[in-house]
Amino acid sequence: MKVFKKKGELTRFQILAEIAKQEPHLRQKDIAEKLGITVQAVSENIKSLADEGFVETGKGQSRYKITKRGIEKVKNEAGNLRKYADQVLETMNTYKSIWPAIARERLKTGERVWLEMDQGTLYAVKHETPAYAEVLNDAEKGEDVALIKLGGTIKLEPGQVVVIKLPSISQGGSRAADLEKIREIYGNGFDRIGIMGTVSRAVTEKLGIQADFEFATPESTVAAAKRGLKVLVFAVGKMTNSITRKLDYEEVNYVIEDTKK
Repeated sequence: MKVFKKKGELTRFQILAEIAKQEPHLRQKDIAEKLGITVQAVSENIKSLADEGFVETGKGQSRYKITKRGIEKVKNEAGNLRKYADQVLETMNTYKSIWPAIARERLKTGERVWLEMDQGTLYAVKHETPAYAEVLNDAEKGEDVALIKLGGTIKLEPGQVVVIKLPSISQGGSRAADLEKIREIYGNGFDRIGIMGTVSRAVTEKLGIQADFEFATPESTVAAAKRGLKVLVFAVGKMTNSITRKLDYEEVNYVIEDTKK
């Protein structure tokens, strides 16, 4: 279906439609403001439309008048646009929202399953939970499974975030950090570890701690916490402010542990 395939055709159509309304004292400035384009663009398009016989220009009360040929053009293009919009709406009405999960057991197409979150991953199970869905395609145990018709509420305990504030390099860096205190905090057990800054990298390597993420750490921390995970973040000096601002904005609970000796 041909719908404004040429560059600028939509703008020409809109200008013609505005002129077709036959509003008195219609100015190029009025059209430009309504369509969000420049007055120069309106002027050039009107000249082109007039040269092609779609618009007549004059000096009377109505400076611009759409011709019979112009009316047919607007009708045809409006009809094509409506057909295209109807096709899009029909497609969207039949569109199914599909969600991925991991199958805890073998699942069959059309089967009703329940949902649970474990360590930040969504699982499809056969025992009843507050959230449910329908299986779109067969899946073996441990495979990813496509789900539709989600309903209910996924039970999820809020995650926890502990931010370890480390001394900056000007304050002594990793040599000025209380490694024993950090080791004790780390011993409480965390699902994900994030680092921010070179000093954080040095400290985690000294302690043999494997980081899960070090880029976009504030965003990754929030995402993990909202999935119910316990997150430990190493941040250097003022970098602590960057992550706490994000946590405050996202309303994620956290505590800060200052580990400078």
